[in-house]
Formats: sequence, C-alpha cells, structure tokens
Amino acid sequence: MAIRTYYHILGVSRDAAPEEITAAKNALAKIYHPDANMSSGVDTTLYMQEILEAYHILSDPEKRAKYDKKISGGTNRVFRTFTMSDPESAENETSFVTYWAAAGKLNEIVTNSIEILEQESQKVSLTQKILNRLGKSSTCEKELNTTLKNLSIQALSHITILKNAEIPMDYWQSEAMNWVLIHWSQNQTLDYHTLFAQYDAFINQNKSSAERLKLRAQNKQFHHQLKRLLTYAL
Repeated sequence: MAIRTYYHILGVSRDAAPEEITAAKNALAKIYHPDANMSSGVDTTLYMQEILEAYHILSDPEKRAKYDKKISGGTNRVFRTFTMSDPESAENETSFVTYWAAAGKLNEIVTNSIEILEQESQKVSLTQKILNRLGKSSTCEKELNTTLKNLSIQALSHITILKNAEIPMDYWQSEAMNWVLIHWSQNQTLDYHTLFAQYDAFINQNKSSAERLKLRAQNKQFHHQLKRLLTYAL
C-alpha cells in the first residue's frame, strides 16, 4: 500500500525549493483557514492542521532531510485527508492539489503580464512611438518581449497540466478551483470533474444575476489576457 506525503498535501514536488513550499502553504492556508469557511458551514480545521504540520517539517532543512529519508525507506504516517491506494496506481495518480496549484500559478502569471503591459504602456515615449511607426524596435521593447515570452512559456507548462487533467478552461480561475479543492478534500473518492458540475449548480443557485454576470466577465477577461500572453510564445 502507498500513501500520500507532506509533499502531496502542499502540492509541491520532492525537490521543491523552500520558497515554493512557503508559497504553497500560504496559498492553501487562504483556502483552508477555518475563518474563511465559516459562512459555508464547512469545518476545515483538520485540513489546516495538516497543512501546517506538512509545512513545519518541510520548511526545516534538518527535519525535511530526516523525513525524506523516512519516506524513501517506505515508512510514513497516514494522513486523514489523503487516501491510500495501490502502489501501481499511486505512481500515476496526481492529487487535485497539483491541478489547483497549476491554476493558481497560471493566474499569477497572467496577472503579472497584465501589470507589466500596463506599466510599459504608461512609459512609452514619443521616441518609441516613432520607432513603432517606422517598424523598428527599441532595446526596451526587445527586453519586454523577452520577459513576456518567458512568462508565456511558464504559462504553457501549467496549461499542459490542466489540459492533461481535462479541466476545461472555464474553470481555471481561482474561485472555481478553490471551491472544488475544498469539496474534493472532504471526499477524494469523488471525480473532480463531477465537482465542477456541482460548482456550476452552486453558482446558479446561490449567486445573483449580477454576480453571475460579473463572474462571466472576469472569466472572459482572463481568457483574453491569457491568449494575449500566449502570442509572445510564438
């Protein structure tokens, strides 16, 4: 029998850097903190405790080294949140946390690209406008293109993860992924694709027309900005 590890709980790889572990803990804490879920009636206290326990071990180099040695030897404690499975299937099984993390990173990249483009737009000089009309590129513009190309390549890696998981683009934004993450954690035997359908039903039943329109507008804007960013990968 194979079991989930602290790495699975935080949704990071075994070779994750310390800053990745901290970022994962902070991101999950925003979703699982009991205070953030009081209105929904979902008690996430135990989930939060497991996140903090995982972070306590993996953020300490000495404790992490001992833990890595322990799990490499096949001995590990069983977590309530993460279920056990056969060794053969565990090799190919990916936690929904991984998909949630990929979507979160993708959203961060898109937001970053928007900020960069807006800042650059405000800095465009008269000389640059003239060069643009002449079809010439300045050094600043080349640097901008390089930065956005690097971001687009990073975005593609996260998109690949989400597409391989067959998660439709309409659910890549944080609200949908957060909702599914919380409900998936309560019953990991559920197909997360089913949970996305339940999320749609939840939105239709609990959101006003204005709120639904706002969500659709935000989703449309996200798609537009993502497609814009990906043009720099060409």
